[in-house]
Amino acid sequence: MKKYDFLVIGSGMAGLSFALRVADKGKVAILTKSTIGETNTSYAQGGIASVTYKPDNFEKHVHDTLIAGNGLCDEKVVHMVVNEAPKQIQELIKWGTQFDTDNNGRFDLAREGGHSEHRILHHKDDTGFEIQRALIERTKQHSNIDIYEQFFAIDIITQHHLGELIKWRYSNIECYGVYALDIKNKKVVKFLSRVTMMATGGTGNLYSTTTNPSIATGDGIAMVYRAKGTVENMEFVQFHPTSLYNPGERPSFLISEAMRGFGGILKTIDEKEFMHRYDKRGSLAPRDIVARAIDHEMKIRGDDYVYLDCRHLDADSLLLHFPNIYEKCKILGIDITKDYIPVVPAAHYMCGGVKVDMDGQTVINRLYAAGETTCTGLHGANRLASNSLLEAIVYADKAAKHALKYFKKYTLNNKIPEWFAHGVRHPEEMVLITQSYKEVQQIFSIYVGIVRSHVRLKRSLDRLEIIYNETEKLYQKSILTVQLCELRNIINVGYLIIKAAMRREESRGLHYNIDFPPEKGPKIEI
Repeated sequence: MKKYDFLVIGSGMAGLSFALRVADKGKVAILTKSTIGETNTSYAQGGIASVTYKPDNFEKHVHDTLIAGNGLCDEKVVHMVVNEAPKQIQELIKWGTQFDTDNNGRFDLAREGGHSEHRILHHKDDTGFEIQRALIERTKQHSNIDIYEQFFAIDIITQHHLGELIKWRYSNIECYGVYALDIKNKKVVKFLSRVTMMATGGTGNLYSTTTNPSIATGDGIAMVYRAKGTVENMEFVQFHPTSLYNPGERPSFLISEAMRGFGGILKTIDEKEFMHRYDKRGSLAPRDIVARAIDHEMKIRGDDYVYLDCRHLDADSLLLHFPNIYEKCKILGIDITKDYIPVVPAAHYMCGGVKVDMDGQTVINRLYAAGETTCTGLHGANRLASNSLLEAIVYADKAAKHALKYFKKYTLNNKIPEWFAHGVRHPEEMVLITQSYKEVQQIFSIYVGIVRSHVRLKRSLDRLEIIYNETEKLYQKSILTVQLCELRNIINVGYLIIKAAMRREESRGLHYNIDFPPEKGPKIEI
């Protein structure tokens, strides 16, 4: 049993920045099921959005966010996050993050789809990796922070584990910590805490093609859902329009949206531009529109990909701004200054998640959440590019400030029992788990992707229910493994996505149902 003032599940930007902000006041544990550097944050290429120089201003950033969110953003949240951005950028710099500057020492701001101004701070084309590096270095220097790598959080500990849940209203559920699997020693450890922060990232591995690392299996959302927390807007799964077409590679390599902001143009494989037929903003339209347009072009033409054309851009500037993309493509025999880049949409970001208030609080007392795990109201029906890193650090800050006011009032619950192993557990053939995992990914890629319908959603729910029942029986009798727990979590999250999609009887933002065509714009059929 481990006891801490603050327990952080996840080691990305949200988790580490929260830990750094509370560590001076109490003892902190950070749990990560992989290594501290293997996070969704590390894979973020483009950058972080913030109003920096005129003619940009807060109202423009707010307006762009609301337009992308297609009427479902919480305007109070949007104003709060946008106004907090400059202060959070300075905090990142103080922690050691290095953003690109020009010869005059001013930030070299990029522009991405849906943005009316250049406002994306970046570090080459590996901004997330740079932020992660700085935060890790700072975290490891703090004596009050303990890092537990290879520890998989299984479930949140609540009154349910004391056999008391029926005595409590849902509004009074409390989080006392988590049960976590020590992967190396194959033991379940109790982590008790006054306050817990859930920051486990996204859900990309529900799909066969994703830009997310293999760890993105919706663990935090599933844990909070099982603990009776509130989960919202799960139908809004963002597909990045341009991942590198390289069959068999997982995760899919991201071709940053900043390349289109830099002047790259989308074309079909017969070298014809097409985005102007879908949106007047062309290749710089918001991601939902671009991804849907590419998907449509591929289907009606029978092509496996489209092209991103950067050949007309200044070669030296292209290499300076996108060195990692250049090197990756070069390995595959593609010179981005001379050749077309083949791209396809890939599952990229979950806009829904655990519902939190403006202080990062969930409906479960003593449990906070931040980052892609959450639904804050910022993104609405579609996330504006480079708002995600901003959201993560703003909400980590808000949660830290709120938690510091109250954590000393909470006591550690020493009545928590040891992990209940459901009797004698036996090892199972791994093929039972891996095959079910592949089946789930096939279901979602085919039936719950960029374009949906009533029939597909119903079929996906029926298929998923079979796999759910099989997996729960397996879970009750098998030895705990990360693979089994992840399978269970993606099934839980998948169910939430399907049910949310079935409830939304309209096409809005990232949720496009051909049975509810939008009033404006071309109707996209299969």
